[in-house]
Amino acid sequence: MVEATPPDQEDAPLVWSARWSLTTRILAVNILAVALLAGGFFYLDTYRTRLVDTRIEVMEDQLAMLDSALEAARPDQRERLIGEFTRATESRLRFYDASGRKIDDSFAHAPPTYTLRDPDLQPWKRDVARAMDRGIDWVVGAPNYPEFEEPAVDRAAAWPEVVEAMKSGGEAARFRFAPERTPLLSATRVVDLEAPEVMLMTLNARDITRTVRAERFRLAVVLAMVLVVSVLLSLFLARTIVRPLRKLARAAVRVRLGRAREVVVPRLPSRRDEIGTLARAVSDMTQALRERIDAGEHFAADVTHELKNPIASVRSAIEGLGRVKTDEQRAQLLAIADEDVRRLDRLVTDISDASRIDAQLSRTLFEPIDIGLMIESMLASRAARANAGTPHPRIAFARPRKGTATVMGDGHRLERAIDNVIDNALSFSPAGGLVCIAATRLGDEVHIRVDDDGPGIPEAQREAIFRRFHSARPDEEAFGRHSGLGLAIARTIVEGHGGTIAAGDREDGKPGASLLITLPAADEGRAGG
Repeated sequence: MVEATPPDQEDAPLVWSARWSLTTRILAVNILAVALLAGGFFYLDTYRTRLVDTRIEVMEDQLAMLDSALEAARPDQRERLIGEFTRATESRLRFYDASGRKIDDSFAHAPPTYTLRDPDLQPWKRDVARAMDRGIDWVVGAPNYPEFEEPAVDRAAAWPEVVEAMKSGGEAARFRFAPERTPLLSATRVVDLEAPEVMLMTLNARDITRTVRAERFRLAVVLAMVLVVSVLLSLFLARTIVRPLRKLARAAVRVRLGRAREVVVPRLPSRRDEIGTLARAVSDMTQALRERIDAGEHFAADVTHELKNPIASVRSAIEGLGRVKTDEQRAQLLAIADEDVRRLDRLVTDISDASRIDAQLSRTLFEPIDIGLMIESMLASRAARANAGTPHPRIAFARPRKGTATVMGDGHRLERAIDNVIDNALSFSPAGGLVCIAATRLGDEVHIRVDDDGPGIPEAQREAIFRRFHSARPDEEAFGRHSGLGLAIARTIVEGHGGTIAAGDREDGKPGASLLITLPAADEGRAGG
């Protein structure tokens, strides 16, 4: 019983990519790697968030230091300290009292340290940059920060962070986008000078935008280069993989259609990879298929030729039955027709066997066969069927020791092959002659030799005798007794068992022919099991 084996993982069916061409799959895999690299834009959004958080923390620390400096300074030094602070930090300071009224503004005592630019007055390149910023923010899912507008009435209520600081008595901060889409950061601190006040520090952090845009540009350049290289590599792989496969597919289609008698399947000898192996395998398979088709055509032609003679003879005998006058002539014609029908029967039987052997051997489960016992049994059956009154050649068998000449095979087919070889030897041996049979094991092979006392086989004919319908019979043999397929069937069976059969001269130097069958010997473990 043959055990079922699990399917090879390489043969697992494709599911989601079954309808994709190889070129599409190669491009998809390489572009997927580029897409993973594009994930760096997500990192840059996190990077910008960290920069903003760090800048707000610095602003809060700066407000704490300013609070300490204002507490220690005299009232007449307050304006100078605020001016120096805003110039150093490039920020704007506003102060609101407990009622929410603005009581001081650094821009009222000194030139502005930053200016909110009008996007409509900037060049188109800035519009493109802002559009790209919005697109990338949308792709990475960045928070939708509010747009900053300078309040028409500058009171504490216009600043949510100031209101929050007044309520909590602590610190608060906000991130907004300036009109030109640069970060406008704000931080607050409650101070208690002569009366409780809230400091509001605002800062237009254009450097953060410049830094993030520079990093995005570098990443975009790298991404574009990687994308170009990936596409070129994909096209290169498609050229080196897909194109030869297409050539093989087109050649296979031409072979299937049969429109060209000699279809050249590219062997790709310069390739040493799997595709080269596939190309050479397909080429060899096509050549073997062509040879098999040619052999089939020749076989069909030979069958037609061999069947015509007995059919014509039967037809002539049947036509002659109506013209003969005597019973003796009628009996003679019936005997001829009977002999031709028997000949046809032998031909059809041998032709049927010859055409089915290959397919049957491919499906047969081989088992250990003791060649010595098998030949001994064959000869015993042949002796029982022999006609004692008819002279015929004698048979001598040098039987090997039991179990030494064992092969793996189909016993019925091997018996048929050896029987055909013995029949051939008997047909060429004269009455009273001797056919010698020997079976021995030499190393990893079992040799079966059949020698006859016939005229021998000319060296030029030693390969031709194994062809189908080859006919070179003794002169005294009745016509049509053999179909000419015996040795061809024997060769097919022997080669189906991984062996060889060849014709030559006898080793003892006597006249006659010697046919040698060589079969692989069975392993001792398998033969004994």
